[in-house]
Amino acid sequence: MGSQDSSITSSNDSLLFDERRWVIQIRNTFEEEAEEGVRIPVSVFSVPKTLLSTKPEAYVPQLFALGPYHHWHPQLYEMERYKLATAKRTQKQLQNLKLEQAVEHFTGREHKIRSHYHRHLDLSGETLAWMMVIDGSFLLEFLRNYSDAERKPFRKVPSMSHMVDAARMKLVYNSILRDIVMLENQIPLHLVRKILRFQRTSNQIADNELSTMLIGFVKEVCPFKVMDNLSSIDTKRYAHLLQLLYFVIVPKVREGSETNEIEHHLDVPKSNEETPPEDPSYVKNLFNSVWSSASGLKILNVLIKKPLVFLVKVPWKIISHLPGISILAAPIVNLLFNRDEKSEDEESGNKPPLVEEIMIPSVTELTKAGVKFSPTRGDLTTIAFDVKTATLHLPTVSLDVNTEVLLRNLVAYETSVESGPMVFTRYTELINGIVDTEEDVKLLRQKGIILNRMKNDEEVANLWNGMSKSVRLTKVAFIDKVLVDVNKFYNSRWSVKSRKFMKTYVFGSWQILTLLAAILLLFLTCVQAFCSVYSCGTRWSFVTDTGAGGNGE
Repeated sequence: MGSQDSSITSSNDSLLFDERRWVIQIRNTFEEEAEEGVRIPVSVFSVPKTLLSTKPEAYVPQLFALGPYHHWHPQLYEMERYKLATAKRTQKQLQNLKLEQAVEHFTGREHKIRSHYHRHLDLSGETLAWMMVIDGSFLLEFLRNYSDAERKPFRKVPSMSHMVDAARMKLVYNSILRDIVMLENQIPLHLVRKILRFQRTSNQIADNELSTMLIGFVKEVCPFKVMDNLSSIDTKRYAHLLQLLYFVIVPKVREGSETNEIEHHLDVPKSNEETPPEDPSYVKNLFNSVWSSASGLKILNVLIKKPLVFLVKVPWKIISHLPGISILAAPIVNLLFNRDEKSEDEESGNKPPLVEEIMIPSVTELTKAGVKFSPTRGDLTTIAFDVKTATLHLPTVSLDVNTEVLLRNLVAYETSVESGPMVFTRYTELINGIVDTEEDVKLLRQKGIILNRMKNDEEVANLWNGMSKSVRLTKVAFIDKVLVDVNKFYNSRWSVKSRKFMKTYVFGSWQILTLLAAILLLFLTCVQAFCSVYSCGTRWSFVTDTGAGGNGE
């Protein structure tokens, strides 16, 4: 009984402690909001489950945890000693301060830190402050790799440079880099700036140094060449590193054209030309009209009408079950008795597609149709299609072992933050649409649009084809216009028109194929009837024997 009372008391104490902490957090929230009067937007979100299910290792840190979302994972907590070693070196670099004073400073701004995170953080203010000081120190030391990118032959990992060789150092560096750009592994950038300010004699020197680090970081990590003319970065403007990379790749040019995008109601661009009727009975109607017009001719009465009457009277239901006959007889039975059996394509068409892929021909098909590809050195706004020269302009993208994780998390960030058009997601859908095989990647690589630093072109094709899943519909005016123009040009080519005609009206129509099979069977029946009367087999064998004898002579 005493044990039960003690357990109840302890549970009540813990509950009471949680209530007190909650009251303190609420009080600090109102006090800080009254002082600052500025609402901090949420910037660190959880990855949507739809994206997370496709490739979890691209969204969940594998080596280091930064921030509260994955801090307590056992497989990541083993690397805490390296972050603690970095924090100890940060302690030595502080200007007349102790690390505890930096923690107190962050504790006083607890609400501002929590405001960046979408999830509720079940941590005390002091715990959160210590976590941010340690993780911010580690991130700051890692960013120092980019302060002078031209002079460093390879990147170093904080607190591990003396423990591993250069080859392993590169692997660890790539692993940390992938973890740093993950959406759920972001920490507020203003905390890193504050730690650097504690280490420098003036705030201006600290901000300039951090700007240099970020420029070097973006130049090396960003897959698009968009930083050539950038001399500085406003460190106060961006919430974290992933947001910085996103707005560098996708500039804020959507405000002025947002109405145009709303007026653009194309979801899956496709040409309306050469669209066949959806009702497959149009072939039967055509056949019936031709038959009624020609039924008055006497020659048709002898050659076609009577044999068809005979075919109708034949017990096809019995014949269709005979071995070797069912394959040929089944279509004739369906045609003559007006039976519409659902094909596999029709049945699969009733099911909603698991992954929506943009409707555009592949690079190989576009090249055969006369479309040319040209690289651009810029952001995503340089995507365009020149109708006069039939040239598709695409920004140059550099792909390596770290790019897929970055691209996927940029899509996750855009999905979580952007309420309007998702430009980057639409771009990934565009590349996914035109890249189907390694041959497509090879053509883009030869044109300079893809700079491949991966093992082979097949890996690049798999990278783009694996990114086709999106959380919601994406409509972007200037990219959708490119899709419409490309499809319109492609569908206007005579080679494409003839191939589509044959595929749709001949090979894609089971009625035509059935009619051809019936005509072939009718012809064979006539030949067999003719040969049964005039002994074609005897005459053919006689001619063959004569010919053989003649050759022998």
